[in-house]
Amino acid sequence: VQLQASGGGLVQAGGSLRLSCAASGGTLSSYGLAWFRQAPGKEREFVAAIRRISVKVYTDSVKGRFTISRDNAKNTVYLQMNYLKPEDTALYFCAADSSPRITSTWNRVTSYAYWGQGTLVTVSS
Repeated sequence: VQLQASGGGLVQAGGSLRLSCAASGGTLSSYGLAWFRQAPGKEREFVAAIRRISVKVYTDSVKGRFTISRDNAKNTVYLQMNYLKPEDTALYFCAADSSPRITSTWNRVTSYAYWGQGTLVTVSS
């Protein structure tokens, strides 16, 4: 499966963005999906994941602000980001995985075989 992320941009603190990740060559309804991000000089970190019908997990720093969702008809996964903070500035990647995994592994980079190219989110203070 090939993933294409989009929707990044420059936004002021407190603003919102919605990232999209469109898939081709596979049906996302059968995959576990996630968003990760990587700030300059830092390691890639987990943001959110959605698996099974609609089980969602988030990293603590985005709970209550970000929402992951999927539209199986459009073969697309989204990340709605509200109340953005300067520390959310990063390159955001979508990822997909076809293997069944226990919940505690959903936040690992190594749990995902397919990756999009990244979309840059910059939040100004």
